Amino acid sequence: MDLSKILFLDIETVSQYPAFEEAPKTHQDLWELKANFLMKEEEDSVDSVYERAGIYAEFGKIVCISVGFINQNVAQADLRVKSFSGKDEKQLLESFAGLLDSHYNSPDHLLCAHNGKEFDFPYIARRMIINGVKIPKILNIMGKKPWEVGHLDTMQMWKFGDFKNYTSLKLLAHSFGIPSPKDDIDGSDVGRVFWEEDDLDRIVTYCEKDVLTLAKVYLKLVQSHIELG
Repeated sequence: MDLSKILFLDIETVSQYPAFEEAPKTHQDLWELKANFLMKEEEDSVDSVYERAGIYAEFGKIVCISVGFINQNVAQADLRVKSFSGKDEKQLLESFAGLLDSHYNSPDHLLCAHNGKEFDFPYIARRMIINGVKIPKILNIMGKKPWEVGHLDTMQMWKFGDFKNYTSLKLLAHSFGIPSPKDDIDGSDVGRVFWEEDDLDRIVTYCEKDVLTLAKVYLKLVQSHIELG
């Protein structure tokens, strides 16, 4: 496989509002219905579980999409990384869609993410529809047969057909001896860093580190001898 045809990506998402009580009444009512399925502990409340709103496309939004592609030269290669980030989600998505439409629009191009088939790819597509952004061909799987969908998922690759459990990128990287990207914040911190600290640059750095780790994990899974710097 031509590694330069693969676009590695990761997204960071947050809740649409800083806190449950700051959301409009209709939004609160709909979240309350959702929260009934999320409250597992006695101390859980509709308000306290709102920190999980960012993982649902109906209640969250994307604040960063980091992408990377491998620039290959025999056994050595580097990963070129670019990020689309900001508080204007529609503008962010339009810029990302422009990249896909102009550079990743042929049948031999592929997108790769960790748990991408369950999270990143559908989340991006749903938020594009909500924001009125046309879904690029490579992301739009409607009407396509499974073998026509150009999506790679390192978690699915690691499962080898096993459907029992979830394996995080951090755990998989550790198993392969790849340094963890989680040396500052992790996914549970993103909402706080965005809404309370207003530090989008920190989130972008975190997201880009995940893309580098993702690419390294993919190369391990395909047993490539390519080394990324």
